[in-house]
Amino acid sequence: MRVVVVGNGMAGSRFVTELTDRTKDFRVTVMGEEAWQPYNRVLLSNVLAGGYGPDQVRLLDPSWYGEHGVQALLGTQVHHIDRETRAVIAASGERVPYDILVLATGSEAIVPPIPGVERAISFRTLDDCQRILARADGASRAVVVGGGLLGIEAARGLAGRGLPVTLLHLAGHLMERQLDAEAGLVLGETLAALGVEVRTGVNVAEVLDDGVRLADGEFVPGDLAVLACGVRPLTRLAQDAGLEVRRGVVVDDEMRTDDPSIFAIGECAEHEGTVYGLVAPAWEQAEVAATVIAGGKALYRGSRLVTRLKARSVELAAMGETHLTEEHAEVVRFSHRAKGTYRKLVIKEGRLVGAIVLGESDAVGTLTHLFDRGGPLPGDRAGLLFPGLSGAAAADSPVRMPDSAKVCQCNNVTKGQIRACWEAGARDVAGVAAATRATTGCGSCKSAVEGIVGWLCEQEGVSA
Repeated sequence: MRVVVVGNGMAGSRFVTELTDRTKDFRVTVMGEEAWQPYNRVLLSNVLAGGYGPDQVRLLDPSWYGEHGVQALLGTQVHHIDRETRAVIAASGERVPYDILVLATGSEAIVPPIPGVERAISFRTLDDCQRILARADGASRAVVVGGGLLGIEAARGLAGRGLPVTLLHLAGHLMERQLDAEAGLVLGETLAALGVEVRTGVNVAEVLDDGVRLADGEFVPGDLAVLACGVRPLTRLAQDAGLEVRRGVVVDDEMRTDDPSIFAIGECAEHEGTVYGLVAPAWEQAEVAATVIAGGKALYRGSRLVTRLKARSVELAAMGETHLTEEHAEVVRFSHRAKGTYRKLVIKEGRLVGAIVLGESDAVGTLTHLFDRGGPLPGDRAGLLFPGLSGAAAADSPVRMPDSAKVCQCNNVTKGQIRACWEAGARDVAGVAAATRATTGCGSCKSAVEGIVGWLCEQEGVSA
């Protein structure tokens, strides 16, 4: 059977590895528009900051495809899907036949229709990073347009190179989809300490060679302009092929489209009215699709989203219904702006339905576990915000963390799986990552994995 995958990003490459792990009976071809080997988009801000090179964010070695019998057509743009003959037609005219087709086309950067926007560079791909870095070398100041997760990543990456940055955002506070106003304010103050000037409630009207002009006429200087104005699913191929498309390519619980021989996963897919823009749901969907195509049974039931941002002096986790107020839920919060700390719990019917943790904290593991599992909360709410304050168990503490606690949100890896991996011989983070993929997503769980591995080695008297 011939399986063709269109898209070789984080969803497409994960699907291919999941499928080849399950069966060797298929002839697999993956077509990627980018010439790069698949890479971790989550770590691109580290490339901007100079901490990583392109090879250090790569998800697969170049030799992997040949070793696993996968044909990789990189730098190949797909022009059309011929559903009648079951073939994918590349822009070059090459026809690639399929029995099963998996669409993992991802998203594209939104470019606002304003004068001079061609002078700016979108922040989305590794090629974008290289263009930004080429301009940054001779720049004196950068302007980043967009204060969502991508914009903050771009701003802190450029500031990490010592470049003064102004971050402009249309909404009243940063990351307004995930954070409430106070958390957005604290985050902005944290970024200011890193060299990022944050301006919210402003609208960019024009991009100039030496800066941008706002709608009220104010000029904001910057000889490097970076756009991070959001993304939209890439659905043209599916739409032109006559598949059902709303905001994304509509799929069922098996990740099938309305054509049973075509699946869609990742940022281009819409399941139960939702398009997910984070890596963990994309990888969950890839696993479901691979299992189904390999002949097994699996269903995707949606994802409980946890947004993570972990960088130098910036640690953030946001999950669930963070915007509910005391009128609709029990809300517990603590704020210490001078220390860049903000913590908030949103509780309904004794269950955690939302949380924000900004600033270094050992509470994230516990809260993520409670949010993901939907279990009942202890009566001591302060103990959830400050583990150890009154004897509350901290899920980030290896001693007290239950084996069911999810350590790696991106890859759904629990403490029990890490323990089993350690007992099978993995004595360091690299060994655990190779066996479970923990730490290979956003990377924010690395310290927790290190702590568990170190604790296990210490308990058993084994050298790490």
